[in-house]
Amino acid sequence: MDPSIIGQMAVSGALMGLVYALIAYGFQLTYATSKSINFGQGELVMVSAFFSLTLTNLGLPYWLMVPGGLLFGALMGLVVERAGVRLALEQKGEGWILLTIIIGLFFFSAAENIWGRDDRPFPTPISADPIHVLGVDVTRLELSVAVGVFAIMGLVELFKRRTLLGKAFEAVSADRDAAELMGISATRTVMLSYGLSGSVAALAGILVSPITTVGPTMASALILKAFAVAVVAGLDSGFGVVLIGMFLGALESLASFYLGSGWREAPGLVLLILALALRPTGVFGKATIRKV
Repeated sequence: MDPSIIGQMAVSGALMGLVYALIAYGFQLTYATSKSINFGQGELVMVSAFFSLTLTNLGLPYWLMVPGGLLFGALMGLVVERAGVRLALEQKGEGWILLTIIIGLFFFSAAENIWGRDDRPFPTPISADPIHVLGVDVTRLELSVAVGVFAIMGLVELFKRRTLLGKAFEAVSADRDAAELMGISATRTVMLSYGLSGSVAALAGILVSPITTVGPTMASALILKAFAVAVVAGLDSGFGVVLIGMFLGALESLASFYLGSGWREAPGLVLLILALALRPTGVFGKATIRKV
C-alpha cells in the first residue's frame, strides 16, 4: 500500500466527513434545548440546497445566495418546530419523532414536484483545481467545506456564550424548569434552536452540493451518516462531532477505495452499532445519573 495514496484518500474523506459533522451539530442544537431532534434534517439539507440553487439560477451573486439560503433554512427549521415538535413537547410525548419524519417526507415530495427527480450540478465560483498541501492534493472546494463548517460552528458557539439570547439557550440546555422560573421562555428558546439547526442544515447543503450534486435523494446519503456521527460522538459535544465526522469520512473513503464502493456505508453502520452497544452516551458524552 502506497502511504501517499492512503494519506490522499484519508484527507479527502475527512474533509467530506466535516459535512456529516455539521449536520450532526444541527441535531445537537435542538437536542440541547428540547431533548428532541429533527429526523427530517436530511430533507432540510436537500430543500435548502435546491432553494439556494434556484437563487443562483435567478442570477443572485454567490455572496448573496449564501445568506439567502441560510435564512430559508432557518425558516424551514421554524416550520418543523411549530408543526412537528411544539405540540408533542407540550403534551410531554414522543410524537415529534413520527411528525418530523412525516414533515421530512413532505419536503421530499415537494422537492420532486417543484424541482424534479433529476440530480443537478451546483455552480460555485470556488475553483475545483487541486493544490498541494502537506504532501496531499486538495481542492479549494474541499477546503471551503472546512472553512464553512468551522466558521458557522464557531459563530454559533460564540453566540451561545457572548449574547443574552445565547445565555438563555445555555440556561434552558442546563435546566429547562429552572430557566423558566427565572423568566426565560423555553418555547422561544426551542424555536431559536430549530432556527439555528435549519441554518446549519442549509449551509451543509450549500457546501456539499458543488462536490456532489443536488437531488431529492441526496438526503438519504447524508442523514444516516450524520446520525451515526451524532450518536457515536454524543449529543452534547460539538468538538466530538468534528473528530468523529472526520474519522468516519476517512474510514468511508478508505473502505471504498480498498474494498469497493459497495462497502462505503459499512463504517458508519459499524460505528453506530458499536456505540449503541458499548457506550450509548457517545464517546465524548457524559453519563447521566437518574434518581429512582
